[in-house]
Order: sequence, then C-alpha cells, then structure tokens
Amino acid sequence: MMEFLYFPEDKSEYIPAIITLVIFMIGAAVASYFLYKKSKKDEKLAEEKYKHLTTKNNDKPL
Repeated sequence: MMEFLYFPEDKSEYIPAIITLVIFMIGAAVASYFLYKKSKKDEKLAEEKYKHLTTKNNDKPL
C-alpha cells in the first residue's frame, strides 16, 4: 500500500538525519537571533531619523 515510505529496521540509520536536523535547527535559531538584533538596531535608527515626524507637538500637517 505505502511502498514509497521507508522505515529502516536498523534504527541507527536515523542518527545522521537527527544530527542534520539538530545542526539546521541550531543554524535557524542563530539566524533568527541575528535578524532580531539587526531589526532592533534598524528600528532604533529609524526612530531617531524620523523622530520629527512622530512628535505629538508638531502643529504642521504632514
């Protein structure tokens, strides 16, 4: 019925797949951390650059 699925009898064949999964998960976590850090830095930079547009005491129309 499901000949396309392969489940090995020897469970040690799963070890390389698990190691690869762990490596990619760690890589994804590190990439997410750096993207988060970069976005916070960019947010702060944009906030400083466009501060005059977001002030509440600005009587001039945008």
